[in-house]
Amino acid sequence: MFGKKKQIPQIDKEQLALIKYAEKRIKQKKRVYIHFVIFLIGSVFLIIANTILGIGKDTKIFGLDWFVIAVVLWLSLFIYHFITVFITHSFMGKDWEDQQLELLVAKQQERIEKLKQEYLKEEKEIAKSEAYNQAQDKPTTSEKKKTEITIIVAAGENNAIGKDNDLIWHLSDDLKRFKSLTNGHHIIMGRKTFESFPRPLPNRTHVVITRQKDYKAPDGVIIVNNLEDALDAARRDPQPFIIGGGEIYKQSMSIADKLEITRVHHSFEDADTFFPEIDKSIWTEVSREYRKKDEKHAYDFTFITYLRA
Repeated sequence: MFGKKKQIPQIDKEQLALIKYAEKRIKQKKRVYIHFVIFLIGSVFLIIANTILGIGKDTKIFGLDWFVIAVVLWLSLFIYHFITVFITHSFMGKDWEDQQLELLVAKQQERIEKLKQEYLKEEKEIAKSEAYNQAQDKPTTSEKKKTEITIIVAAGENNAIGKDNDLIWHLSDDLKRFKSLTNGHHIIMGRKTFESFPRPLPNRTHVVITRQKDYKAPDGVIIVNNLEDALDAARRDPQPFIIGGGEIYKQSMSIADKLEITRVHHSFEDADTFFPEIDKSIWTEVSREYRKKDEKHAYDFTFITYLRA
């Protein structure tokens, strides 16, 4: 019942035979017309060749000039051709063609009505199938509670997170932490954040939010138009991660359950993208891990985890 394949309408054998027969008749008539034109031109040429150019002037056949015999033979061939097409097959005239056309139209209308009825019935079945699937996929209240929406970000002391769609710093341990936390999960992001990657990150399901219609992305990347649809796409993941950019962070602060912050201890005044201010009355710090700058890290930084109070 579900997933029934649609039938492809076809012209039946009787209709196809009529069409081919009509096409054959049209070609036959065209050949007669062409034959007639060539006969006229050829006859004039034969007369000119004999009377003006003098070709075969003294040649006689049964006491007649050779070109007269040639024209008569050609005329006989044309008359035979004409009789074969227009008299022997006279029942294939205009009235017959109109009649066959009416039959074809009537049969096609009958077939269209039948297909309409079949499609209406099939659409009802498809609608039932979609309603069933939606009911099966709709998350229950207990499932929603199991999902922990987590925002992960590295931000400076002034909440700077990037410039020109890129990071302002390179912290090796922060990248390792990001990889460890997000590995195997859905990562939700805006289009510009996604395009900042050289390629999709391995072992993660990318959910990209964009207003662009027909946005093209590699296979496996989920394209949605808003944050709500992005969360719906990741509803089976117990911990989907929101990874940016600035506007997506702003939209998700009110619905997130957890914040994984890498606080870079420096103010970056030339940044053009910022993370929202963390309201300490809403968020409770549950862990903190300080790292000092070294040869791999140009700045001091701290890993901080917050939970919604």
